Amino acid sequence: MWQNILEILTVTPFYELLFIFLAKIVEVSIGTMRIILISKGYRKIGTSLAIVEIFLWVFIASSVINGITESPMKGVAYSFGFAAGVYVGSLIEQKLAFGKVLIQTITSKALATDICAHLREAGFGVTSLEAMGKDDEKSVLMIYANRRDASKVVQGIKLIHPKAMIVSNEISNVSGGYINPMKKLFK
Repeated sequence: MWQNILEILTVTPFYELLFIFLAKIVEVSIGTMRIILISKGYRKIGTSLAIVEIFLWVFIASSVINGITESPMKGVAYSFGFAAGVYVGSLIEQKLAFGKVLIQTITSKALATDICAHLREAGFGVTSLEAMGKDDEKSVLMIYANRRDASKVVQGIKLIHPKAMIVSNEISNVSGGYINPMKKLFK
């Protein structure tokens, strides 16, 4: 029995299993990016990635399916590669940070002017609204920014008012107003 288990584990060379694993990570990462890019309006690059993704899938899947009965470890490497690819793809997307965000902060009227000045000096458009909080008057600041700049905006707010309430939402469409220009590489 142990001989059969050892044979199943070693019938396929390690380098072949590693290749299947790594190729699947690349394929699934590309697929994750493709879906995100298309949903954010980057259709041209998303379509290009689809071609690469399906090319990889055909060759990886066929090598696993054709040899699955002789080497079940190919299926294991393929499965783990898929899971790792989803994770790696999400990390890549997080680093690239496509899209826009609306950051809203509620702060005291006294600090709102300083926050607005600081953010505007950094190149962000800020809209200020008067509001009434639980106990006193407040200001609501609305900042539209590229997603990759969201942390800069939040840091700028916290620099002046560390306890400010900050809410960030991804947005799909913006028309008019001022947004720091983003390079239109692929759209």
